[in-house]
Amino acid sequence: MAKTAIHTDDAPTPPAKFAQGVRKGNILQVAGQVGTDPKTGAVVGTTVAEQTRQALRNVEAVLKAGGSSLADVVMFRVYLTDTAHFGEMNEVYGEFAVEPYAARTTVYVGLPAGLLVEIDALAVLD
Repeated sequence: MAKTAIHTDDAPTPPAKFAQGVRKGNILQVAGQVGTDPKTGAVVGTTVAEQTRQALRNVEAVLKAGGSSLADVVMFRVYLTDTAHFGEMNEVYGEFAVEPYAARTTVYVGLPAGLLVEIDALAVLD
């Protein structure tokens, strides 16, 4: 079973040597996506809500390019820079959540200046 790198112009190009996503068989792993506009390369907004919304749009774009959707996601990992951002992120996350809901882990990390959230996803396709 071959491993296939997923690429789309509808999500930001990674800043290092890794794929936006990788598919092997019916498994699709989306690399961590941040709140960057894929067309301009600029960070979208200064709030965690704005950046979460864009990060999830970027996740959706990679899923689509890999033949998947949010409905196939079994696990999200959310990385926040500040514990105070949890509620705001969670509210926006709810706009994208599809039943039956995926599992999710949220951790607190350091990200490059200006970035408040990063989200990755693991999807299993039928």
